[in-house]
Amino acid sequence: IMNFPMFSIFLAFMNRFNNNPRGLSKKTSKTTQKSLQMVPSTMAETWATLSSTIASIMFAWAIVCQYSPYEVRHLIDKFRQKLKDYFNPYIQICIHEFGGERMKRAEAYTLVEAYLSANTSQSANRLRADMETDNESLVLSMDDYERVTDEFEGITVWWGLRKIPASPRSNYAEQGKRYYKLTFNKRYREMVTKSYLEHVMRKGKEIRMRNRQRRLYTNCAGSIKFSSSSMWSHIPFDHKASFETMALDYDKKKDIVEDLLAFSNNKDFYEKAGKAWKRGYLLYGPPGTGKSTMIAAMANLMSYDVYDLELTAVNDNTELRRLLIETTSKSIIVIEDIDCSLDLTGQRMKKVEQSCLDGEKGKGKKKETKEEGRSGKVTLSGLLNFIDGIWSACGTERLIVFTTNYVEKLDPALIRRGRMDKHVELSYCSFEGFKVLAKNYLNLENHQMFDKIESLIGGTKITPADVAENLMPKSPEDDPEIYLSKLIQALEEAKEAAAKKKAKKSKEVELEKKEEVSAADSKDIEKPE
Repeated sequence: IMNFPMFSIFLAFMNRFNNNPRGLSKKTSKTTQKSLQMVPSTMAETWATLSSTIASIMFAWAIVCQYSPYEVRHLIDKFRQKLKDYFNPYIQICIHEFGGERMKRAEAYTLVEAYLSANTSQSANRLRADMETDNESLVLSMDDYERVTDEFEGITVWWGLRKIPASPRSNYAEQGKRYYKLTFNKRYREMVTKSYLEHVMRKGKEIRMRNRQRRLYTNCAGSIKFSSSSMWSHIPFDHKASFETMALDYDKKKDIVEDLLAFSNNKDFYEKAGKAWKRGYLLYGPPGTGKSTMIAAMANLMSYDVYDLELTAVNDNTELRRLLIETTSKSIIVIEDIDCSLDLTGQRMKKVEQSCLDGEKGKGKKKETKEEGRSGKVTLSGLLNFIDGIWSACGTERLIVFTTNYVEKLDPALIRRGRMDKHVELSYCSFEGFKVLAKNYLNLENHQMFDKIESLIGGTKITPADVAENLMPKSPEDDPEIYLSKLIQALEEAKEAAAKKKAKKSKEVELEKKEEVSAADSKDIEKPE
């Protein structure tokens, strides 16, 4: 439009139109001329004048754009944009896909994309199908230059997906980048900026959490040397455990589930109390009682990622702190068999004894202190700060879970309330736990052999893992009574072995008492009269 020859042609046409306002040729039929004579001459003259004025303005604008300095053109464009914004009743908000120095994908763009893919995918005419990174399902979203409408509390807004076009004035790195454009009426500015956008962000987070593939992380040994790489490696978390399938008493399962749900819904309480939004769980009990399964059930209930922290692969307290920083919110940090991971039991008692022995040897004490400093291992103090120190508040909505087979070996400072807020004992299988396993493995809710199993399992120490192994069918067509009989036999053998062990222990105790009595009598005889 700004080309001078085109304006010349346009101006010539307008001049011709001014000379012949009605635009009639000599060969025009008389009928057409008569019909056009009905149009008032003043209207034709008005249109002719308006056309000539517009042509003159456009011609002048082309001359200004071509020969005036850039500063003048910039001022004119600025004034023109202000004039347009003044008369335009709509406001536009752009949310770009990439931002920041490292050009990372913007969190706001991702949340808007999740929100629109779930709420407007049915109304859009052109859609883009993408495969999730860790999932096998397709996700539908708006295609480029598509526009959809959305409603919120009686107002209508418009969302459009655009791309930054290639232009000499635009940044080369920005060209081709996508952005969402939100358009709404000026009357709803306050509602959109304060309520609607917050609604979009919140719903987008919920949709992402619901649709994402959860992950199981483990720390990489020696990753502290490579500052640019992540300290965690991960795989998809696809464990099927749930509280419904766990061999636990109903009341205990209900108590744990209610505690977990109360934690996830009490964000305001933690903020009001001035506490970090985290909670510690200590799972303890004999091997095979379902501690690892409990962690998987907790993760599935809460839709959390799981970080399996291997303390033996951590070099020092600094690396432990860095691992904590790289964990995400809505996650479970797990340290299994903490009594075996590091020598954290009774460390303070050892230090007290060592300081007493070295009280007279100051040089030896200083030398030992230097050697301990050079050892560079995770200490009890570092682990306590990891759980409950100031760095533990770097994330939100996080569970910390310890498991152990021997709770009495752990330092009391490690498992006190406030660090491990809830202690859960997972003991031997009860009859109620057996019924859950029978339903899971044999699809039995009741059987005539259950009474005998109830009488045996109450006085026998057998783990849920052993019960599940005896109930595991080799084929779906097998008779369930075969496996129930197998379990009864295992219970009778375990009961008999426990009775023999108890009898043997009682004999050893009686023998020790007899030896003590005989030793005391011999001492009395040896005393001089």
